[in-house]
This record gives sequence, C-alpha cells and structure tokens, in this order.
Amino acid sequence: MKQVRNTQAKTEILHLLSNATSALSHHEIQEKLNGLCNRVTIYRVLERLEKEGKIHKIINMDGVVNYAKCNHCNKERHSHNHLHFNCENCKEVTCIENVVPEINLPENFTAHSYNFVISGICPKCSQIQ
Repeated sequence: MKQVRNTQAKTEILHLLSNATSALSHHEIQEKLNGLCNRVTIYRVLERLEKEGKIHKIINMDGVVNYAKCNHCNKERHSHNHLHFNCENCKEVTCIENVVPEINLPENFTAHSYNFVISGICPKCSQIQ
C-alpha cells in the first residue's frame, strides 16, 4: 500500500467527518477512505484532530469509539458535553447538540466533561417498524 502524506489523510478524514450525518467508527472511516492510508495513520490523524478541537469521541453502547466533527470547539476550548443517541437498530450514533442535561454533583466534586449516550430507535428506523 502506498503511504500517503499525513496532511492529505488529515484533510480527507476531516472532510469525511464534516459531511457525515452521524458519528463514524475507525473501521467505517477506513472503509470510506478506500485504501488512502493505513489504520495507524488514521488513528494518529484522529488523535491529532481531537487535540486540535476539530472532532470528538463518542463511545457507543457496544463500546465502539466513534468520531464526530465538533461544531463549537477549538484547541483552547474543547467541549462536547451534549447528548449522543445510539440507535439499537442501525447502530448509528448521532450528536444531539441542542440538549444539554443538567448535572448536580455532590459538594466538592468538579466535572470537566461527560459523555451521555442514549440508546433507543432513531427516527429513520422508527419509520421502518
């Protein structure tokens, strides 16, 4: 397999995540890139994009890590404290950014981030059933 410059892989992966309608797993990203780069390069690029505040990770109900583009983050302020919906039928993970749960922690606990994943049936799969 021909090795591709990391910047080209980064551009393609960010483009892929920017145009995705749901969060994508590493495996899905690798399939969609059609051999553009190897799996290690993809991991490195995803790690770099997350550190830059351009994408965030979501761990779905099956324990699979998915990645989605950040809409309001940057390197200094990287926050993805919103809901994620994991469809039990099609397995898609969707960011629901307009819903932010209120967290009331006991005294002396300080939250820096959280990851809410709700499991259920998405609207697309609801129409099928």
